[in-house]
Amino acid sequence: MEKKKIIVLGSAGNLGMYFIDYLNEKLDMEKYEVIATGTKDEYPFEFYKGKYVKVDITKPEDFDKLPKENVQAVVDFAGILPAYLSKDDPNKYIDVNIKGTLNVLEYCKQVKADRIIYTQTWADLNGYLKEKKPLKPDLLRKPIHTGDHAIYTVTKCAAVDLIECYHQMYGLKNFIFRLPNIYLYSPEMYYYVDGEKKYISYRYIIQRAMKGETLEMWGNPDLGKDIIYVKDLCQMIFKSLFVNRETGTYNAGTGIKTTMREQIEGIVKVFSPKENPSKIIECPEKKDCDDFVMDITNAKEELGYEPEYDYIAYLEDYKKEMKLNRFTKK
Repeated sequence: MEKKKIIVLGSAGNLGMYFIDYLNEKLDMEKYEVIATGTKDEYPFEFYKGKYVKVDITKPEDFDKLPKENVQAVVDFAGILPAYLSKDDPNKYIDVNIKGTLNVLEYCKQVKADRIIYTQTWADLNGYLKEKKPLKPDLLRKPIHTGDHAIYTVTKCAAVDLIECYHQMYGLKNFIFRLPNIYLYSPEMYYYVDGEKKYISYRYIIQRAMKGETLEMWGNPDLGKDIIYVKDLCQMIFKSLFVNRETGTYNAGTGIKTTMREQIEGIVKVFSPKENPSKIIECPEKKDCDDFVMDITNAKEELGYEPEYDYIAYLEDYKKEMKLNRFTKK
């Protein structure tokens, strides 16, 4: 019997590289074949030796390079984010997040793919943050229409609506994962906020803690967020590859709020030299962190998802991945 295909779009991005690695470990390669795709000429990480196809989702002709039958799932990580742009360009969001998604859906329709898996932004629920309640997966959208995430969020929502159209019109199963910041090790230390280059805060804090340098704890230290490690996200998405359902929308999270105090103290515990642990200075006058927790009830009930990494376990695995350095590009 010919193997079923799992196609991963955007396989060399931060999420894609971890998911490819997860598939290498968990997938039954006697029954399934992974096809990694991206815009680079070759896959940029040494750990993956499987099939790779250069695909730009904004180019319909590129999909001719992909399998025409036995497609179990298309996992779509191929989006453009504000964090990648040094200059805001709404056209890029339209081209990649909307037109690109439409091209992906047309491919799925043509080859009769069983399902599509898509990563949505949690910014579609930002308007609920002030309510201080768990963010439920079935809440009506409430995005904020200002700031550098506004047009990005609108285009991601449009992509989700297109996916639902193809579900109702053509029977394409769909599984949507709403993502807050996904914590993971990568050697990259910077991203863009409103076009300004800034440190990725948690990686910067980890670097300082490793040197025993003083750490600042901003805002109210008792506020906190749901911190999900990338390998738990991979678990959620992996389970959706095979679940016997037609559709689902799920929050990526742990269901647990980790306070800012717990975050900083945990970093000191795991990363600071024992003989010279970092001192923590409270800075209540500085900006509070986002305060939220994700409701993951339906992910547990429908997918069988159970988070495996609490906050300390995530930091310890991050430290291990840092030493292994598997996710440094060729």
